[in-house]
Amino acid sequence: MGKVRVAGFGVSIDGFGAGPDQGLEHPLGKRGQELMNWFFPTLAFRSMIGKDGGTDDHFADAAMEGFGAFILGRNMFGPAGDDWGGPDWKGWWGDNPPYHAPTFILTHHVRAPIVMEGGTTFHFVTDGIDAALAEAKAAAGDLDVKIGGGVATVRQYLLAGAIDEMHLALSPVVLGRGESLFAGVDLPGLGYRVAEVVPTQLATHLVLTR
Repeated sequence: MGKVRVAGFGVSIDGFGAGPDQGLEHPLGKRGQELMNWFFPTLAFRSMIGKDGGTDDHFADAAMEGFGAFILGRNMFGPAGDDWGGPDWKGWWGDNPPYHAPTFILTHHVRAPIVMEGGTTFHFVTDGIDAALAEAKAAAGDLDVKIGGGVATVRQYLLAGAIDEMHLALSPVVLGRGESLFAGVDLPGLGYRVAEVVPTQLATHLVLTR
């Protein structure tokens, strides 16, 4: 059985994994996009959006490789609010999302699965993080499950002791406000240690394991 991992998750130096006021115009909150400036120039990201070129980046590649299923919070699928972005909304990524695997959305709102191009099917799970993880592990088989965010979702799985490994991209950005990733979370108490540190120009990459 594979691992449960967080990978390619951008964090500001003051500990925020998203900016304030998330919505349709600001999917990662105001200034939250700056947390991913390390990712945007990479070959991995540019191929996601149908563009050529880009820089080779091991961490960018690993952020999407080796996963047989994904778990996302509801705002990672659609903008905040009860209308899901409107009746025709099918996610931020258009008809061919980059997941290419079963993707489980945590929500309190019942919705039928949505089959997308490229092998992605969005499943909407209303009975909690444990149920979503069980379904994702069953779908992933021997591959890993990625906890894709947002901040609240990562925190829930951290506190539940479900995450085996986290790759965080610590960006040289100070947000001041937003969603704090680690406020009130005792990482050493949960058994985590820093296993790898790789500084680059646009981010310092940290891998935590337990």
